Amino acid sequence: MGSGRSSKSSSKASSPIHYWTLAAGRSTFSSQVKIDILTLFPDICRAPLGESIMKRAQENGIIDLRIHNLRDWTADKHHIVDDAPFGGGPGMVMKPEPIFAAVEELRGAKEKTASAQRPTVEVQQSKIENGKSKVIVMSPAGRRFDQQMATELSRESHLVIICGHYEGVDHRVIEHLVDLEISIGDYVLTNGAIAAVVFVDAIVRLLPGALGHEQSAADDSFKDGLLEAPQYTRPAEFRGWKVPQVLVSGNHAEIAKWREEQAMKRTRENRPDLLG
Repeated sequence: MGSGRSSKSSSKASSPIHYWTLAAGRSTFSSQVKIDILTLFPDICRAPLGESIMKRAQENGIIDLRIHNLRDWTADKHHIVDDAPFGGGPGMVMKPEPIFAAVEELRGAKEKTASAQRPTVEVQQSKIENGKSKVIVMSPAGRRFDQQMATELSRESHLVIICGHYEGVDHRVIEHLVDLEISIGDYVLTNGAIAAVVFVDAIVRLLPGALGHEQSAADDSFKDGLLEAPQYTRPAEFRGWKVPQVLVSGNHAEIAKWREEQAMKRTRENRPDLLG
């Protein structure tokens, strides 16, 4: 992304860590939310999160978004992040060491070291003391993400998002480090970074100032457990199809009533499960 910048983390004395952010070069201490994404494939996140509303949210200081390469927290010269699963089976599993090292540094849960050799000793305590951060792993085995969860998480001050890959992450990461396992749907993607982009987008657009009109998020589908009512724009007639008369009537009470009825109808037809 030409408009983004790569910055060095001053805490990395042995091998400087680079992260991508649109906010590099300016203070972001006043951002409403800080989001750190840990992934093996940073480029997957950069493009969609560097455009449109996501781009403006970063430039306006609404979020401080940083995308990190998890390999930067490995301790070996080959930057190995995965290994074969115990018990056998296909594929590879993401190792716990670099994930713990990255999250604990980003959360400020362990002291920074200036030694040239990254420590290999395991940190026993985790589920980190810093209550201002929430650690999330994107996984098809997680809780299904929905608008209510997006709303709740948009109130957090710091989100650390781990992007799963291969056959997933070592389960000790989930048991001792992660606060939430989240799935964006009942299907499997090739990479958790794709899911992370969806997750971040859904949260950021709920933050005050992120959208052009504050009512936009309030009127979205799922806001009150219903899908959004149909929308129309000019021309009022297209190929003989006319916009519903109520929408051009100027009667705001009738328009609100029509939208409520149409939202219920649309939900009943397309997502009856939402009605219980």
